[in-house]
Amino acid sequence: MSEKLALFPLGTVLFPGLVLPLHVFEERYRALVGHLLEHPEEERRFGVVAITLGHEVGAGAVQEMADVGCTAELREVQRYDDGRFDIVVVGGQRFRIDALEDADAQEDPFPYPRADVTVLPEEAGADTDVLTGWVDVLFRGYRVVLRGHGIALHEVPDPPEDPVRLSYLVAASLILDRREKQELLEAADAAARLRREVRLLRREISLLRLMPAVPATPEKGVSPN
Repeated sequence: MSEKLALFPLGTVLFPGLVLPLHVFEERYRALVGHLLEHPEEERRFGVVAITLGHEVGAGAVQEMADVGCTAELREVQRYDDGRFDIVVVGGQRFRIDALEDADAQEDPFPYPRADVTVLPEEAGADTDVLTGWVDVLFRGYRVVLRGHGIALHEVPDPPEDPVRLSYLVAASLILDRREKQELLEAADAAARLRREVRLLRREISLLRLMPAVPATPEKGVSPN
């Protein structure tokens, strides 16, 4: 089913269930938050898509976006006197961009990007019992190795038994580059995502055990729900 959705391109990947705080200062995204606040709480959502080429701030900064993103449900808002906002969103559903809307062609122009999108189904897939067991064990080991390097993942709960929720919790928690995060978001189902996470966890644990220090840290202010 297709729908129209306002987009917020970011230099990060949002996953379903992930809590993401954002500081909104650009005029176009101030307008987006303002428009959302005019609607009932259950309708306050927009789409977060990862930037694949370019950067977040400034006109024309975003040159390319990923085809698959995640809806963001607005949960908390703090408005400042100068028009800025601090907001907290929670990842909702994955979607695929069908067509970007041309703002210049509209009678009532909007300052932020919008697109026709299709919400993607969430399916568990095959062999999830075995895969969830492997990922659970490896993810616990990964956290132990990270703690040995002085890093504790921010507010990571015990891994859930549900394969879809587990796949997104691990995807959000792994210290990976944006490309690999995006690949996890785009996986066809939870089983495909978990299979990739088994490989990634094994790789990361092996690398961490060989390294005297960890060169990157988890994104601050982002915690799995």
